[in-house]
Parts: sequence; C-alpha cells; structure tokens
Amino acid sequence: MTSAQPRQAGAAPVRDILSHPRGGPTVLRIVLGTHLRRLRESCGITREAAGDAIRGSHAKISRLELGRVGAKERDIADLLTLYGVTAEEQREQFLTLARQASMPGWWQRYSDVLPSWFETLIGLEEAASMIRTYEVQFIPGLLQTPDYARACIRLGNPRATDRQVERRVELRMERQRLLTKPHAPKLWAVVDEAALRRPLGGTEAMRQQIRHLREMAERPNVTLQIAPFRLGGLAAAGGPITVLRFLEPDLPDIVYLEQLNSALYLDKREDVEDYLAVMDSLCATAEPHGKTADFLDGLRYLEGLKRSL
Repeated sequence: MTSAQPRQAGAAPVRDILSHPRGGPTVLRIVLGTHLRRLRESCGITREAAGDAIRGSHAKISRLELGRVGAKERDIADLLTLYGVTAEEQREQFLTLARQASMPGWWQRYSDVLPSWFETLIGLEEAASMIRTYEVQFIPGLLQTPDYARACIRLGNPRATDRQVERRVELRMERQRLLTKPHAPKLWAVVDEAALRRPLGGTEAMRQQIRHLREMAERPNVTLQIAPFRLGGLAAAGGPITVLRFLEPDLPDIVYLEQLNSALYLDKREDVEDYLAVMDSLCATAEPHGKTADFLDGLRYLEGLKRSL
C-alpha cells in the first residue's frame, strides 16, 4: 500500500465533518488532529520531525493531534506539505477545518466563570448524538431549573460573588438549549432517588424542579430513569458518570468524570467499555422510563408536592 492511499481515503471524512450539523470547534479540533496523526503515521514521520517542521516540539504535535489546542493555518499547511498532501482541494479542506476549529464557541462568552476543563465538556455536548449520564447527589445539569441550579452552584462555589453565581446559572441554562435544537442529541439520564429527596434551594425550588423533570421526560429525545433506594447497592457507587457518543466515525465514545476542581476524559476502548457496562447495568436495574412520572408524583417529602403538580 502506498502512502498516497490513506491520504486520499481521509479526504471524504474531512469534507463530511465540515457539513456536520454538530461540528462544534471542540470536536473539529479532535477530528483535525486525528486526520493529521493518521497522515503523519502513514508517512512514517515522528512527532519530533513534525514539530521541527512547524518550529515547535513533539509535545505541540501531541496536543494538536489530541485536539487539545487549535492550530495556525501556516502550521497546518507546513504539516500537509511534510506529509505529501499536494492536491489543492484536499489541502483547502484541511485548512478550512483548521479555521473552523479555531473559532470560539458560544460558551466563550462565559470565559470569566468557565474553567478550561469544563469547556471541553460543553464542546463535546454540542457534538454528541447521545449523552448518557448517571447522577447520585444532584439532578443532571442539563435538566436543572434556574433556582435549583443556583442552589447547586452556591453549594459548589461558596466563595463566588452573586454576579459569578448568576453568570454560571446563565451558562447552565444556555447549555440546556442543546436539547431543543434541530438535530438535538438523545439524553438518557439515570437519577438516584437521593437527588430527588435532597431539597436544594427550598421547597418551592424542588416543586419546580420535579415539575420540570416530568415535562422534560415527555420529550422524545429524553429518557429519564430513577434508581430507587430499594435497589440497595449500585454498580456506579463511585460517583456520577457521563458517556458521550458521536455520529462522527473518527470520534470514540468519551467518558466524563467530574471532580471538585477538575475532570477526567477517558477515551481508551477498555476504559469506555467498562463504564458502558456500568451504565447498561444501571439502566437495566433502575425503574423504566415509563414509570418515571408516577415515581415523581409519589414523592411525599415536600408538603403539597403532589397537589402542585
């Protein structure tokens, strides 16, 4: 097989991703990096040599290929030349992809309250075809009401000013628009009963939150299951899990594990398969989606909750 064959084979996927309805900048960087890595490897060129070609280091090439940073068009052009990509149409596709991957996402408006480790999640959500999540203590962020979100944010950011709290609430509400857009992803959430019985924000905030959950569970792209206390131990006892899946064939499933001031993003097949098995077990064990409304109606820990619904 000649080195030209894999390069030509990569042309169509680059062209396809440019018209992908969920091709946000975060995902475009990952796709661009994946194709550049394949080109480099097909030519037998080391990261060190590629770094020299763009006046950088092997670490810079590694970050570029992992999609962790944007790239200057000049660097992409020099790499394409190094990898023997000379066809103008194919070069222009890569350069267009690089330009779009460097454009700021809508979430950059909230850079004053948006940590870099969380910015990646928002970009991945924008591109996902399915988001599977399990929550232990809180309602998933994509399903929170403003008052409930405000209570969660204050709990997790005790030193934040009122302005910073409101900015974070705005950001969370903006994220939720994802679920009502054309080509909206499928959200499949499993929520522990503990999250429903912890009255964050007060009685009225919880009433509104439960009502909102019932309404969102009726959307065709939302599946909501409750894991009741009676189940005892659960496979995901370690904490919340989010798994993102994409239509773009160059993107593997990604597992997101949030920590106090950071997050882990796992994409190795063995790791992802372990977490997918946990999610499958949770979904098989939890109450089915069809019983969610009745379960929410049956919550009695808030006075007058059932009447308010």
